[in-house]
Amino acid sequence: MRTILQAFEWYLDQNGKHWSNLTDLVPRLKELGLSGLWLPPAFKGASGISDVGYGVYDFYDLGEFDQKGTVPTKYGSKDEYLKLIKVLHNYGVEVYADIVFDHMMGADESEVVKAVQYSFSNRLQPKSDIEEVEVWTKFTFPGRSGKYNDYIWTSKNFSGVDYDQRSHEHAIFEFQGQNWSPEVDDENGNFDYLMGANLDMEVPETVKQLEKWGSWFTELTQIDGFRLDAVKHIDFHYFKDWLKSRDQQIGRKAFVVGEYWANDLGRLINYLDESGNVLDLFDVPLHFNLYQASSSNGLFDMRGIFANTLVATRPDYAVTFVDNHDTQEGQALQSWIEGWFKEQAYSLILLRRSGIPVVFWGDLFGVPTRDTKGVGSGLEMMICLRSKMEIFECSDYFDHPDIVGWTSIVKIDDHSTGLAVILTNATGGSKWMTIGAIEAGKVYIDLLGHRTDKIKLNEEGRAEFPVNDGSVSVWICEEYIDFTSKVFHE
Repeated sequence: MRTILQAFEWYLDQNGKHWSNLTDLVPRLKELGLSGLWLPPAFKGASGISDVGYGVYDFYDLGEFDQKGTVPTKYGSKDEYLKLIKVLHNYGVEVYADIVFDHMMGADESEVVKAVQYSFSNRLQPKSDIEEVEVWTKFTFPGRSGKYNDYIWTSKNFSGVDYDQRSHEHAIFEFQGQNWSPEVDDENGNFDYLMGANLDMEVPETVKQLEKWGSWFTELTQIDGFRLDAVKHIDFHYFKDWLKSRDQQIGRKAFVVGEYWANDLGRLINYLDESGNVLDLFDVPLHFNLYQASSSNGLFDMRGIFANTLVATRPDYAVTFVDNHDTQEGQALQSWIEGWFKEQAYSLILLRRSGIPVVFWGDLFGVPTRDTKGVGSGLEMMICLRSKMEIFECSDYFDHPDIVGWTSIVKIDDHSTGLAVILTNATGGSKWMTIGAIEAGKVYIDLLGHRTDKIKLNEEGRAEFPVNDGSVSVWICEEYIDFTSKVFHE
């Protein structure tokens, strides 16, 4: 079963060694059972070596040219990036590139244009008449000198910015003759504008240049799919043609997931429908349910952990996650799930049939700059178990406000067996759950080692499974426990 690693976190060292470090890790990541890696944006950012990758400056500079004070990106050089992808492919691991088509930043020259000023809180209500402003919108890429592509980006490619160089005023300026796209999220009236120089998908040349880059990048990297940044701010229909071209180029349907950050199932469903179901979406509502469960002192009703989530409503389009680089402490979308609940959260996305789970780098390896440790061996064992099993029938026992669980019939090493998961966000206890008569008399043990009991199933394949306070136990037939020796440790 597919499990993806988000192979970065916000506070990685700014030493240009991440691609090389990841390359060294590939054998262990494969052994753990990860099927794909989501890599951070590989292009040069406006902040140079310190740019996480979302302040896009030059799409064609993958760490090859001396621009923004550095040749390598925060993660390394172009050659190291391509080597990493090749090694991952040699090990049978797919690679997904993080693509940012919402904006560009760090222009080389300013231009004087006419614009109308809008407030940050309402992008449909003008605050001024047409006025002249000086904006940073001309991208000449002098360090690249036209290699790969000699196109010069100007204000004609963008619909607005948030800074006037003349007045030093911070506001949202929509350029005369260009308009915010109506087919975007309606937060703040219209959420087309997010940051930087806002790419205008109504301009044919903008669309043409993004297609040219997509073709070049896909051919160069042999990438397997994409994570699309900030799709709520981009015309809902834009990616249909761009992704169709990538599928044709790759020769198969690429895995694609979009980031639509909204704790509102209706908005996610609307985007899927409007975009023609051409991509999956991160299950943001599930993340917030997990966050509430971890931060409400046991008061969250666990019977509703999947309420109003994408994985419960459109499971074929749901990419589940616990945390990511944006939810980390200190970031704009901070909603960090507390450490004591991490194992429970991961059991809910790794050990169920629906959804494609993404494991966060910081949860697997820790975040040293925030003195945050990784979740530990329990997470590693759940990833490993998922990679070795196929889940069939599933019965839910979400019938208690604190203690919930489920059982499944699974296949491990071509043999059918059972799985029982029980977890709580408050005090421990137990729950009678049925796996099935096929497992009658079998002995089950806790894979995670939180309980040392041995539970024997009765003649109906039923047993009372226990769980500790604020914990999770994953019960599996002791005959199939040998695979845990494959789990790697630092």
